[in-house]
Order: sequence, then structure tokens, then C-alpha cells
Amino acid sequence: MNLPEKLIASDTVNTTCCYCGVGCGVTAAVADNQVVAVAGDNQHPANKGRLCIKGSSLHETQSSPDRLLSPMLHGKPVDWDTALDYGAAKFRDIIEQHGPDAVAFYLSGQLLTEDYYVANKLMKGFVGTANIDTNSRLCMASAVVAHKRAFGSDAVPGCYEDLEQTDVLIMVGSNTAYAHPVVYQRIAKAKEERPDMKIVVLDPRRTATCEIADIHLPLRPGTDAYFFNGLLTYLADHNGIDQDFVDTHTNGFDDSLAAARGQVPDITAAAHLCQLERADVEKVYQLFAQNDKVVTVFSQGVNQSSSGVDKGNALINCHLASGKIGKPGATPFSITGQPNAMGGREVGGLANQLAAHMGFDKPEDIHRVEQFWQAPNMARKEGLKAVDMFRAIEEGKIKAVWIMATNPAVTMPEAGRVRKALEKCDLVMVSDCIGNTDTAKLADLVLPATTWSEKHGTVTNSERCISLQKGFLNAPGEARHDWEIICQFAQKLGYGEHFSYSHQVDIFREHAALSGLDNNHSRGFNISALEEIDKKDYENFAPLRWPVTDQSPEGTDRLFTDGRFYTPDGRARFIPIEARLPVNTPAADQVILNTGRIRDQWHTMSRTGTAAKLLGHVDEPYIDIHPEDIERFGLIEGDLAVLANQGQRYFGRVKKSADQREGEVFVPMHWNGKYAASSCADALVNAVVDPICGQPEFKHSPVRISPFKQAWNGFLVCADDITPACEYWAKITLDGGYKFRLADGECPDNWASWVKNQFPHIDDWVDVCDSGQQFFRAAGFTGGRLQVVFSAATDKTSAREMRWLEQQLGQEIDANTRFAILAGIPGGGVEDEGAMVCSCYQVGQNTIAKAIKGGCASVEALGEKLKCGTNCGSCIPELKALLR
Repeated sequence: MNLPEKLIASDTVNTTCCYCGVGCGVTAAVADNQVVAVAGDNQHPANKGRLCIKGSSLHETQSSPDRLLSPMLHGKPVDWDTALDYGAAKFRDIIEQHGPDAVAFYLSGQLLTEDYYVANKLMKGFVGTANIDTNSRLCMASAVVAHKRAFGSDAVPGCYEDLEQTDVLIMVGSNTAYAHPVVYQRIAKAKEERPDMKIVVLDPRRTATCEIADIHLPLRPGTDAYFFNGLLTYLADHNGIDQDFVDTHTNGFDDSLAAARGQVPDITAAAHLCQLERADVEKVYQLFAQNDKVVTVFSQGVNQSSSGVDKGNALINCHLASGKIGKPGATPFSITGQPNAMGGREVGGLANQLAAHMGFDKPEDIHRVEQFWQAPNMARKEGLKAVDMFRAIEEGKIKAVWIMATNPAVTMPEAGRVRKALEKCDLVMVSDCIGNTDTAKLADLVLPATTWSEKHGTVTNSERCISLQKGFLNAPGEARHDWEIICQFAQKLGYGEHFSYSHQVDIFREHAALSGLDNNHSRGFNISALEEIDKKDYENFAPLRWPVTDQSPEGTDRLFTDGRFYTPDGRARFIPIEARLPVNTPAADQVILNTGRIRDQWHTMSRTGTAAKLLGHVDEPYIDIHPEDIERFGLIEGDLAVLANQGQRYFGRVKKSADQREGEVFVPMHWNGKYAASSCADALVNAVVDPICGQPEFKHSPVRISPFKQAWNGFLVCADDITPACEYWAKITLDGGYKFRLADGECPDNWASWVKNQFPHIDDWVDVCDSGQQFFRAAGFTGGRLQVVFSAATDKTSAREMRWLEQQLGQEIDANTRFAILAGIPGGGVEDEGAMVCSCYQVGQNTIAKAIKGGCASVEALGEKLKCGTNCGSCIPELKALLR
């Protein structure tokens, strides 16, 4: 996207995207205290000018009708002093009566590092408890521990350039095309420039990422560690071990090889355990063994597991054994979920960490942090991890919780149980920019926080690159920065002198100074060269990969280039791995539930859901299911089905997909009570966790599936945001209002009364109903302008949607068009564009299919004719699939 020519240079600001862990640089054009356009920052090392559809739509999601503008206490607006006095008094009373472990913070990778730092300092150093965890527990905890076990520190060895320079790229449990689109685009371009580069995808389902893969291995869910144990055995048997590296720079190889060989003695065993073809496994093993440059990218398909730590170490073992680490194009690479998940880990945002990569397992670390902070109530043991924290709330052991910038009532496993826990908690505080998330609705006290374009501070991406997320707009209403809110809360608790920061740079300097304290290569994270950074340089911070020390003031691209690790003896550690399957196995009448992201939405949609363009691609909860399972369970493609587990239900539209393995379904994680009825995927996820790191197993929950026996279905297009009175609804944001898809198990007595009761302020209606009461359509007007269209039917085809109809909303409607609306037939020969594929240019599937039939035989040809795929590139995998 090009910035408008009318905007001069002084109207543009360089900042960092607020979504995934890629950490893209963004150039924002600003006018009248608004972002009017965005483009990728050509100078940022993470994206080099590229942006995905979410990033390129940042200016369209800046304003929300649900923006929280003042503190709310029990649903009523109050001033800041009243709000903080109330919260601090409750915290203080609970601590005095029940001790510091009766309170907790739950944080988010959406926070900036400076926010994270002061929250961690307040709880662990001054309140005196380590009950402070973060939603990074849900996505990165496994990788953190795997890194620490192998390298002695939570340190990602490589950088994005390695993904482009490698000869073999193996992606494990990572749908990069959807979850990290800009990294995917970099990989795709490298593959295009070097066709001999081999790309392998290990994933139970065929995802959009597979469009550039040479080999896709649809392994049995949960068998990743078996696969890599088999690879370690293969390397030992086929001259794939770098014996000099192993002898000089590692410990524990023999025990790890013996463990791997004992479980997976050969290729045949690996193929059997992973339910793969032997020849396919052998091809991948050969590629790894015979190439010096191999990168293995792993993400949530590995991490979100009851054995995620072991999976990570099984993978790392293979890189250590073959010496494929610390070199250009050769590294294991954990790709992060959130924009600042790594920054949160740097400051000890997890319950089992201390700041600056220190921990509770070393008394000297506790003492060092205690002295540095001059902390009067230093925590001396680990706190409760996320799942245990919310169970402690349910049990009444934790009586106050402050939730910042996240929505655990939607994202936690057993989300329904989490909601009930928050309902009974003595004090629930939430600080967020949106006031009506599922979690905020359960809060006693809701505090308005700043968001992207207003917040100011640093974030760290997947490749250890620290960037500035710059604040350049005035905050609306009474919104304040999270670090300011935390510091003011600390003052109310009596710790003001230790939290008297005047600017974010003061916090950053303290954070940098702590990172270098007594750090003689004993900890990976070290940015001590920045501890005296001045305000001007901080305000114009150029991206840097840590460590940033006096020896490497320009940052560090790759770690372990000298074979020296962060362990006491400087040697990497092999970890003997006994691979194991997921904890729960499905019964005969169940399927395995897998959850994950879709391309255009972020987490619980509180920001991205407000943009019509971003809901055009996938606008409703769905269930991807194999054709054989559709027949087995009596489902119908396009109808609704219901998944059930733990007394919770998930409604989704059935999508037939041979890309799924039989017996397994995939559902998106994003929908919640704000955008759908009973479509919270994580409510069905069992709270089974990795016993080492506490990360939940989001990818493997047995659930029951059945068709939804609907009496009627339909849709509603309206200017008002309502909650329809029916069993199933899904809300879709339009440019001029909303569309709802509807279904219910019972028909109303009277269609006209049903819709008019939803909109009592409208009195100008026209409607049509067939004599058998099987079809009904109505339109409501105010001042001659269309405000409502409702269509319902008892069959599957009569309630037909069209974008033309949505475009009439808010328009003055003449008599002929009124008739066309009731008939459901657009005027002017308008054709239905079909499901949206290219969100940037709003190009639908039917339009693309017509162009392909007309002779467009490549992505480039489609782009030239329709413009699809020529802006952010996020739709290119789907364009390739349509061409294929």
C-alpha cells in the first residue's frame, strides 16, 4: 500500500505492528489525530516493507465503537482516583487477611516490555508473590523450557535471514501462511529465487502453508517427538553426526541417542508410529542428513501439547547432533505467537521466572533481583501457572486478580469454567482498550488502557529483535498507559518511591541495567549497552537483535556461532526424550478437536472484528471435517454442526475438507460471545497441560459431534448491533452495519412479530411470506432509508445472501428496489462475487474462478486482471489452490 501523496514526511511515523510475533515495521500516515494509511517500513529487518492483511488494515481498526473511555466500577463510570483507591484497598485487605498468594496478575503478549517490567516488579518484589502469569503460557512456555534445557537460556539461536538462506526448511506444527504471513512471504520469495531449496511441512492437516512445500507429511497428531527421535537414530546410522561438534560443544549425546533408538530404532518404526509412508519419512531424513544448511521452524503444533517441551528438545537434539546451529541457514527456530511474547519472557512475565532471564531455581538470582530492586517483600518461590491460577480462583484461594490486555474467558482451556471462576472471585480487575470483551463483562473494575498508535515502548519479536512501538496519537477519553496505571496502583499500595518513573525510557534503562548485572555470559538476554540510552535515542530506537553489549553494540544476528552456550560449562545439553502420545484418546463416537488461527483475525477479534474487510475472508465459525466423517456422523456440508465437551457446545458451519485426517476436526479459536452464540472453541479444550511447563494441549481434545437440528435458518442485515433472539447467531461487521446468520431449533409463532420485536424503534415495514409459512422476508425503513432486512426459511436454500443487499443498507430505497429486496433479486444484473479471497481488494472466489476460466493461468495473471494478491500477498496461497 502506498501512502497518500498529499501527506508530507512530517506526517509519517515509523512504528511496529501490534499483532503476531513477526514484529513488522510499519510506516503510518497521520492526519488530524488519526492514522489515515499504513505501509510496511522498508528499513525494518523483520519485514523489509511487507505487511499482511491485518497489518495493512491497522488504520481501519484504530477506532472501535466499543472503546473504553473511562474507568468503570460495577458498570458505572468513575474517576481514576476512585477506581484505583477501590482496587488497591481490596488488594490490601485481601493480602492482610489471606497473604500475598491470595492475589494474582494475568498479563499478555500485547503489553509492551516496559508495562510487563513494572507489573513483574510490583508483584514479585513488593506485593511478595509470583502469582503473575501471562497468555504467553498458552503459546510459548514449551519452547522456553526446551531452550533452557538445551542451551541454558531461553534464546532463539537464529534470525529470519536463516529461513531464506537455508537449503532445507522444515516447518513443524506451523501454518506460517496464516499465523505469520510476512515470514511466509519471505520464504516463498526465497523458494522462487532458489527453486532447489526444499520445503517440508509436518502437520496433521494440509494447510495453506503446504502450497509452497515439496513434501507434506500428515503425521498422526502428537507424534512429533517420535519423528525426531527417529531422525536422531537415522543420523547416527547414516553418518549424519558431527562428531567433532558433539565432542567439543555438547553433553549427554550417548544417553539421548540410546533413548531415541530404544523407542524408534529405524525408519520403519518412525513411519508406523507417525502413520506415514516409509518412503516419505526417508526422503525427509535424507534431506536433513545430507544438507549442511537446515532450518527447523516449530510453533504451536509442537508447543501446545502435553509433551511440548520434550517435542522441542527432540527437535533441538537433531540440530545439536548434526552441528546445524549457530551458522547461516542452519538452526532450530521457534516462531513466536504474539508481538511481545519474547519481551514478556525477558522481564520474567511468567510465574516461574524472574526478570532478565533469572529464575527461582537459583538463590543467587533471587538475591540479585531483590537487591537491585531494593524489594521489601521478594517472592522466593514460583507462582501459579495460568491453568492452576484460574483453578485457584475457582477454589477461592486467589481472591483478587488483575487481567491486563487479554481475554481469558475466551482463550483459556475450559473457558466456561474460567468464566464461572471469575464470576465468584471477590475482585476482578481488567485493564483493556475495549470495554465489553467477554472477560471485561465479568469484571468489578475495568480500567481504560491505551492501544496501538497511542502506546509507547518496546517489543521483541521471534528473532530477538527489539523494536519501538511508537505512540503518536493522543489517547481518547481518560485512557492511560498500562505502565502508568500499574505505577499509580503501586503508589496506592504504598510503594510509590520505587515506581516513580516519569517516562518509559526510565523503565527501559532499569531493565537494561538489570540484564547486564553479574552477567558474564551466564544469561542469554543482555542489553546492558543500552542502560544509559538517552530519551532522544529511545524515541527513535532502531531495531536491534539482542544481545546488545559493549562487545556487540550493534546487536547480534545469530547465537552460538562460537559453539559456546549459556550453561555453567558452556556446553549445550542433549536431553534424552521418551516420546509420548497426547493424554486423552477419543472414544468411538468422538473426533479429535484441533484449534488454531485463521488468516485475517487476531485472537478474540476485539480489534480485527471491527473491520468489515477482515471479516470478508472467513465470516463465521466453522468446522473443517473429512468427507468420510461427514457421512459417518450424518452431517451435511454447509449446515451447522455442534461439537460438545465438558458441558459446553460449539456451533460451526460444516466445511468438507480432504485436507483433514479422518477422525479429526479443525475449528478457529477466535469467536466469542461478542461475535457468536456458543462458538467459543477453547471452552471445549481439556485443561491438560505439559507437566514441565504448564502449557495446555490445545491441539488434541476428544469431542462429540452431531448435526444441529434446525427448524429454520436465515440472516439479518441491520444498522444496529443487537443480540438476536435465537439459538444460533454469528455477527459479521459490514461497512454500514452488521449481518447476522441465524438458526434455531424451533420456529417462532409469527415471523413478523419476531423481527419487529428486535427493532421496536422501526415502524415502516414491508414483508412477504408464503402461504405455508416456510419462507419469510421483511425490510424495515426509517425516513425511507433501509435499516433492516430479515430473511428466514425452513428449507436450506430460500434465505439467500448477496453482497448487493448489504450495500443497500442505509441507502434511500425507491419502490422498485424495495421489491427487489423482498424478492432477493439484485437489480442491474449484479453477480454474486462469492466468498472473499482477497481482502485487500475485495475479490471473491466466484470472480476469481471466472477469471481462471477466462484464461488467467497464474497468480500474476490474476493480479494483473483483478489486483488480487498484489498488495499484502496473504491470499496468494489460496489463489494457488484455486489455480491448482
